[in-house]
Amino acid sequence: MRMIDIMKSVEKIIGQKASLNEIRDLVSDEWTMLDQEIEKQLSSDIELINSISQYIVESGGKRIRPLIVLLSAKACGASDTDRVVKAAAMIEFIHTATLLHDDVVDNSDSRRGIKTAHQSFGNESTILVGDFLYSRAFQIMVQINNMDIMEVMSDATNTIAEGEVLQLINSGNPNTNKEQYLEVIYRKTGKLFEAAMVVGGLLSNQSQTVINTLQICGKELGMAYQIVDDVLDYSSSFEVMGKDVGDDLSEGKVTLPMIYALERATPDMQDIISQAILKKDSKDAEQIIACIQSTGSIASSINDARDKTEFALHSMQSLDNSKYKKALISLAEIILHRTY
Repeated sequence: MRMIDIMKSVEKIIGQKASLNEIRDLVSDEWTMLDQEIEKQLSSDIELINSISQYIVESGGKRIRPLIVLLSAKACGASDTDRVVKAAAMIEFIHTATLLHDDVVDNSDSRRGIKTAHQSFGNESTILVGDFLYSRAFQIMVQINNMDIMEVMSDATNTIAEGEVLQLINSGNPNTNKEQYLEVIYRKTGKLFEAAMVVGGLLSNQSQTVINTLQICGKELGMAYQIVDDVLDYSSSFEVMGKDVGDDLSEGKVTLPMIYALERATPDMQDIISQAILKKDSKDAEQIIACIQSTGSIASSINDARDKTEFALHSMQSLDNSKYKKALISLAEIILHRTY
């Protein structure tokens, strides 16, 4: 079944597309409980931890991953709201910890339009608070008291760490290929989306068949999300994204649009791009971005993200129809077509 057939099927199920706010409204009670749970779990006797944690909470963010936990659990019929909310907070803490560590490793100046935590509080404090969030997430896992979830999450955190190392190895390497890139984004992004979907199913005592479906769906959605994110680095603006366009170039990250551009550019342009990656130098960013756009590399990358979204939607069809399944389908569409 190709994308056009799947989308026709999806349109019959979903009807009018929902916005992100409308999707959140569907789980509004749980969303309020999530805010309360995050605030409670962030509390510490150490004032610096409270300061950085509050800074993180107030910096915004779409909280896509915890939303996936809530929707997946609801779609699968979970009844223990307290454990579902705790699981959503757990996923958000792990995601936030990875962001804190990422910003230090990448020396990023801004995220979501504001200064990154390490710019405000220093590298040492930011890394240690990231560690605090990781450890707090595992404390929440103990509170949930589900060995299957602990197994999924311990595997996920290990995979994410491996992804960080792989990305570091590939940094500054213009010979990074598509297969290597996909491996990194699966480990760094797809794995946590996958875990978020699976945890929802595990909290609902679903069969292994359903869990496998959720696993595929989460993985593909997460990888589509990251591909779109990497596309936006060369096609959006600071005002929209909250970070400088071309940041990936200055960090020596070889993402999918760059890989396609290197395959299609003239020899002279290939040399310019390769040198920029090797030196982690964005002085030629304007020329390189123009090359990425003119070679169709943006369109090819979006097509890859669309294929992954198609695969996710196809796997989602096996779930029972419900308003929460509709919301997951809408969320997949939002992920594919987002602009920030």
